[in-house]
Amino acid sequence: MPTTVGQEPRSRRAKAEDRIDARLPIGTKQIIEQAAYLSGVTLSDFVVSRAYDAAQALVREHDRWVLNRKQSREFVDALLNPPKPNQALKDAASRYKSRVKQVVAS
Repeated sequence: MPTTVGQEPRSRRAKAEDRIDARLPIGTKQIIEQAAYLSGVTLSDFVVSRAYDAAQALVREHDRWVLNRKQSREFVDALLNPPKPNQALKDAASRYKSRVKQVVAS
């Protein structure tokens, strides 16, 4: 069976352990089937591969910060010149220290 770039041949794929079911309009299914056919893979392989690629891209995007020049300067300034702690931060630190002492004592 032909494979697309980045896909392993079927014989070396990990055994499937779980499944996902989806209901979709017939036109949507037909275009996905056509795309799978044109890619030379099964419908399941096509859907899983494309969903996995999209999921990885979304997770990478979510995990990465991209700052513009102004934001970068503000971030670095906050690191180099942190503001003095306000009362809410002092109270939170006291609560944290109190809880840590309780956990260590038990």
